[in-house]
Amino acid sequence: MSLHLEQVTKRFGHVTAVDHVTLHIPEGEMFGLLGANGAGKTTTFRMILGLLEPTEGTITWNNERIRYDQSHLIGYLPEERGLYPKLKVKEQLIYLARLRGLKKPAIMKEMMDWLERFKVPDYVDKRVEELSKGNQQKIQFIAAVLHRPKLLILDEPFSGLDPVNVELLKEAVIDLKRNGTTIVFSSHRMEHVEELCEHLCIMHRGKPVVSGALKEIKRSFGKKNVIIHADFPLEELSQFPGVVKAKRTAEGIHLQIEQEEVSQHIFAHIANKGFIRKFALEEPSLNDIFIEKVGAAYE
Repeated sequence: MSLHLEQVTKRFGHVTAVDHVTLHIPEGEMFGLLGANGAGKTTTFRMILGLLEPTEGTITWNNERIRYDQSHLIGYLPEERGLYPKLKVKEQLIYLARLRGLKKPAIMKEMMDWLERFKVPDYVDKRVEELSKGNQQKIQFIAAVLHRPKLLILDEPFSGLDPVNVELLKEAVIDLKRNGTTIVFSSHRMEHVEELCEHLCIMHRGKPVVSGALKEIKRSFGKKNVIIHADFPLEELSQFPGVVKAKRTAEGIHLQIEQEEVSQHIFAHIANKGFIRKFALEEPSLNDIFIEKVGAAYE
């Protein structure tokens, strides 16, 4: 059940929110959609879900258009969280799962398993409004996955969560993928996409500027990073031939270089100058690639 977007465009009057996006997401894949606010990620999700109609192009899942009668196969965590504040957690989850066609006994078992997993079983009889924002987000995530969807769309799933809860949610997402769920998620946090996704697309002003396998994207970028920690000054390296960017750190310097060979010349240059605690050649980060392609860093 692969998901295909072919030349998908969405216009609102004179504004083009999504501009000729083509994506192919294989079954069981975890796919990252990156971009700053206003890049077109949420509009793309809404078109996949059938909440918005594309102005041009086609979206198919398993070679068919997504229909309303398939909604029980799809889970969606929207960026704008939307639980009923006065309802108890139990009432909320039962109501939403019933809409997906589940029967109450199955819902209760699945619900308690998830609440235990997220370390909030005692919240089952609390009203949603009594929960912290982070715990409300856990409940909304449970609502999106309670019916064991085949396709799961997560819009900024980690925003507003502390590091402990981010890890809990990441583990849950990885388990869902292992069990065959196709997952598409957007994030502002490059490291989350880098950690979880094999394929991704970076969008800028509605257009895909980078798309493909993460390994291939990094390889084709060409530039590498060199991390140096030493007990002597390293500032002069910012002017070294082949160094594109330099950033001082508390322990030393972080360099971006044109190609791998430059690192060997740098090492030879500093080898006899003093004690080198760390000299590491690393792949470019997704953040490096994003800044180069889009010209703006995430906050």
